[in-house]
Amino acid sequence: MAKGNDTTAMDIDDQNSAASNQISNPKFSINVLQLLNSAQMQHGLRFGDYARYRRYCTARLRRLYKSLKFTHGRGKYTKRAITASTVSEVRFLHIVLYTAERAWSHAMEKKTLPDGPNARQRSYLIGRLRKAVKWASHFQDLCAFKGDSRTSLEAEAYASYMKGSLLFEKDENWDVALKCFKSARAVYEELGKYGDLENQVLCRERVEELEPSIRYCLHKIGESNLQTSELLHVGEMEGPALDLFRAKLEAVMAEARSQQAASMNEFHWLGHRFPISNAKTRVSILKAQELEKDVNGPTADSVPAEKKLAIFDKIFAAYNEARSCIRNDLVNTGNSESMKDDLSGLDKAIGAILGERTIERNQLLVHLAKSKLSKVRDDKTEKVTKPEELVRLYDLLLQNTADLSDLVSSGRDRKPEEVAFGEQCELKSLVFRAERCFYLAKSYSLAGKRPEAYALYCKARSLVENAVKKLQSSTHADKFAINELTTLYNECRSNICIEHATGIMEEEKAPENLSNQISNISLTGNNKKLGKLLMEKLDDYESAVGDPTTKSIPRIEAFPPAFQAVPRNPIVRDLAYDLIEFPSLENKMKKEKKGLIGRLWG
Repeated sequence: MAKGNDTTAMDIDDQNSAASNQISNPKFSINVLQLLNSAQMQHGLRFGDYARYRRYCTARLRRLYKSLKFTHGRGKYTKRAITASTVSEVRFLHIVLYTAERAWSHAMEKKTLPDGPNARQRSYLIGRLRKAVKWASHFQDLCAFKGDSRTSLEAEAYASYMKGSLLFEKDENWDVALKCFKSARAVYEELGKYGDLENQVLCRERVEELEPSIRYCLHKIGESNLQTSELLHVGEMEGPALDLFRAKLEAVMAEARSQQAASMNEFHWLGHRFPISNAKTRVSILKAQELEKDVNGPTADSVPAEKKLAIFDKIFAAYNEARSCIRNDLVNTGNSESMKDDLSGLDKAIGAILGERTIERNQLLVHLAKSKLSKVRDDKTEKVTKPEELVRLYDLLLQNTADLSDLVSSGRDRKPEEVAFGEQCELKSLVFRAERCFYLAKSYSLAGKRPEAYALYCKARSLVENAVKKLQSSTHADKFAINELTTLYNECRSNICIEHATGIMEEEKAPENLSNQISNISLTGNNKKLGKLLMEKLDDYESAVGDPTTKSIPRIEAFPPAFQAVPRNPIVRDLAYDLIEFPSLENKMKKEKKGLIGRLWG
C-alpha cells in the first residue's frame, strides 16, 4: 500500500510539474502562410505594389510596439532585443515576422524598379535581403522555443525561402539555394495535406511558386536538361514568390539574346537583305521572333486565345522598339546614302511585318467574335457578339490589308516576292470584303429589313464566287480559305431563300396586321391595362422594377402627377360702390395761398 501511494504521489507531482511548465512556457500558434498571404493581398501585392506593402508593415510594427508598450525610449533610441524570455504574447512573434517582411518588401521594391536597379541600388537591395534573412532566422529560433509544432515548421520554411532568395539574388552557392528551396517545398507539401481547405490551397500555391526557382537552380548547377529559351514557360505563373525569379529570368534571356544577336548581321525579308549594325535593334528583333514562335509555331494550337493576344502585344512592343532604334540611326547617319537606303529598307520591312501581325491579331479577334455569335447565352452577364461588331472588325482588316499592300508596293525596284505578296494581299481583301458583306446582311436581317438583307446576301454570294475563282487560279491556293468560302457561299444561298420567304410572308400578313392595328385605335388613348404602382402595393412583396431582361418601364410612381382640385379663397365683388353718394370734402381741403400779384391777376 505504501508503495502504491508513493507511485500515485509521483504521478501527481509529474502532472503538476508539466502543468507549471506549460503555464511558465506557453506555446503560441501562428498560421504564418495564411497571415502573410492575407496581408500581402490586401495591402498592395495583388498589384505588385511593394512600396505600399512596406508602408503597411511599418505602420503595423508601430501599432504592435505601442500596444505592447515595447517602445525604444523617448528622444534617444534604446535598443530592446526580443528574446525567448521576452515573448509573453503572440504579438512579440508578429513583431519579428513583420520586421522580416518589411526588409523583404523594401528589397523587392528596389528589384522591381522600371529600369532595374543600378549598382548602388543592387548593393542596398542585397543588404535588405540579408536583414530579412536575419529576422527570419530569429523568427525561426523563437518559434522553435515558443511556438507549437506547426508554427515551428512554417517558420522553418519561411526562413529557408528567405535564405534561398538571398543566394538566388547574389548569383552564388546555387547548391545551397537549391537545398533551401527544396526544404521549404517539402514543408509546404506536408502542411498541404492537413488543415482546412483554404490552408491546403495556399500551401499548394506556394509549392507551385517555388517550383520555377528550383528548376532554375538545377539549370545553373547543370543537373537539368532545360534550355535557356524554355525557361520563359516556367515563370508564367503569378505570385510574390516569383518576382525575383521573373526578374532574374529576364536578365538571363536578355543576355542570351545579346549573345545570339552578335551573330545576326542581316535581316531577310521578301528577297531583300538589310544589314543590322545596331545591337539594340538586333536584340529587339530576336525578342519578337522568339515570341512569334509561340503564336505561329507547332504548339500554337494549344495556346489559349487570351494568351495569344497578350503575346501579340509583346511582339508589337518589340518591333516598335526596333523601329525607334532604326529611326534614331537614320537621324544620326549623316550624308551616307547607302546607309540611309539600308535603314529605310529595314524600317519598311519591320513595318510590313508589323502589318502582317496586326492582320493576324485582328483575325484572331474575328475568330473569338464568331465563336460568341452563335453561342447560346447561359449566363446573363455574358456578352454575345452582334453582327455589327464583326462588320467593324472586317473594316479594320480591310484597312490593314490596304495599308500593307501600299507599303509593299511603294518601292521602285520590286522583286518577284514583293509582287507575289501584293497579290496575296489582294486575295485577302477579296475574302474580307465578302465576309463583311455577309455579316452586314445579317445585321439588316436582325433589324427586320428584308429587302436590304436580301440584296446584301446576293451581293455577298457574288463576292464569294469571285474570291473562290481568284483563289483557285492563284499559284499558292489556300485550301482552308477555299473551304471557308464554300461554307459561306452555302450560307448565303440558304439565307437568300429565308429572307425571300420571310419577306413574302410579311407582305401577305401586312393588310391583316394593319386592320388589327386600326381596330385597336381608341380615342381615349392606350387601353393596355397597367399594373399597380409601388405606392399602391407596399404590403405586397413584389418588384416594381420588373424583369431586368425586358425593357419595361418601372412602375414606382405616376409621373408627372395628375391634377388635383385644391380649395382657394372666395372672390368678393363690391357691387354697391357705384350707387353710394359720398359727401363733399372741398371745405376740408387745404387752400393754396396767393401773393399780391396773384390776387390782382387771379
